[in-house]
Amino acid sequence: MTKVHQIISDTTLTYHQMMLALARLAESEDSTSLPRTEEELKAMEDGILCDLNEGLVPYRPRYIIPDYMKFLKEGSAFLDLKAPQDLWEACNNLLILYRHVPSITSFPVYLGNLDDLLEPFVLQLDEKEAKKCLGLFLTNIDRTLTDSFVHADLGPKETVTGRLVLELTEEMQLAVPNLTLKYDPEVTSDEFAKLCLKCMLKTAKPSFADHKTFVSEWGEDYAIASCYNGLTVGGGGFTLPRMRMYETALKSSSIDDFLDNVLPHYVKLMCGFMDKRVRFIVEESNFFKSNFLVTEGLLELEKFTGMYGMVGLAECCNYLLGIKDPNKGYGHNEEADALGVRIMDRLSQLVSEHVAPYCDAFDHHYRLHAQVGIDSDGRENSPGARIPVGSEPDLASHILHSTKFHKYFPTGIGDIFKFEETWLNTPEALLDIIKGALSQGMRYFSGYLENNDVVRVTGYLVKKSELAKLDAKQQSLNNCSIFGVGARDTANALDRRVEAYEGAD
Repeated sequence: MTKVHQIISDTTLTYHQMMLALARLAESEDSTSLPRTEEELKAMEDGILCDLNEGLVPYRPRYIIPDYMKFLKEGSAFLDLKAPQDLWEACNNLLILYRHVPSITSFPVYLGNLDDLLEPFVLQLDEKEAKKCLGLFLTNIDRTLTDSFVHADLGPKETVTGRLVLELTEEMQLAVPNLTLKYDPEVTSDEFAKLCLKCMLKTAKPSFADHKTFVSEWGEDYAIASCYNGLTVGGGGFTLPRMRMYETALKSSSIDDFLDNVLPHYVKLMCGFMDKRVRFIVEESNFFKSNFLVTEGLLELEKFTGMYGMVGLAECCNYLLGIKDPNKGYGHNEEADALGVRIMDRLSQLVSEHVAPYCDAFDHHYRLHAQVGIDSDGRENSPGARIPVGSEPDLASHILHSTKFHKYFPTGIGDIFKFEETWLNTPEALLDIIKGALSQGMRYFSGYLENNDVVRVTGYLVKKSELAKLDAKQQSLNNCSIFGVGARDTANALDRRVEAYEGAD
């Protein structure tokens, strides 16, 4: 009962946060449902394999991407909701459904492409009433879906709904929901893109996703969910464990040993670990057998895949090359960067060779994911394939480095840039930079101003004012605030290089 008592006596937890913590404790303690092998346990003890707190009883997929358009068109028999006739009904129906969409966080990680969903209803009203309705909608989300992994999308076309959401996001300064613009310069107007940039700088959202890249990998019906996860609408991600690349490298005697022996061994182990989890979710839990999201066709088993996560590529490369100073290694050193590409080629090959169960729409393969990291990673494993915080090169070099690695991660990778205030005066300059970055192979660009209250930690958003509450032993409504404190204190996640504006006056 020690762990239970620690949870219920923690004064920084709200009632619902306490309830979720108790549920996660139960999920992690039942070692009979999905027992781990000795080899898996050893890999976890060595820090190589991490289940990202999915526990031993995975009773729902980690990430769920309902077909909200189908829901709005047809309603739901289970929820006794008919198709909405106006914006008020549409927002109300979505808010009801959101409360019934689970995930690893117990909150929905995807709220839909909001402008596609709501634009027909918004156009029925004058802008003042539409903005009031959308404002209440966003307020409800922020106060009830209290987790920054809750994510919504906009674009690629400019819409009245999209513009109103941006205005409200800037005015309200909310950390929830996270937002992504599906950006295509051939479809998205420059004026709308600059509105998105202004909002991004002031609120750390929306991020810019390369629409063409995601369409080429997933088809038109794709979603960006959670931090920056690419998935299919009507499907999702069964599971997301991850490999810590630095700890994996510690098991090798040389670069060749790492590539030829160590990496293949642990990829095989982790893929087998994922297979067991996927089979348990599909065959043992009741989710795909009886959940109304499945029975009403808002989800389809065939549209799910497994996400093979990794962190610490930078530290892995530096260790294998004997580089101790991160300012002289990965991100600054051609040899280290070339090794990073070589490692990713090998990892991608190994994962693609594994035949995965129940991944019908993806040729029975798992897809790579550059995971954003957790607070317990410390400074030994930078998120995904990122350059370590505090060792970032100049903006142009940083972007060019990122373009070498984004292609490997269809289920998500992103880089974050912190800007000084002057950039607000020249959104067209930053838009040109983003256009160039995406055209060269970068798939996801995030940024924010250095003096913001709302900031991006690794992939999720928090308010610095909420972190201060936790520092003072007060409660924070956002579940992610506690993660933000850990990432701030153990990985210096808020101490990114500040990009000064160097253009003409």
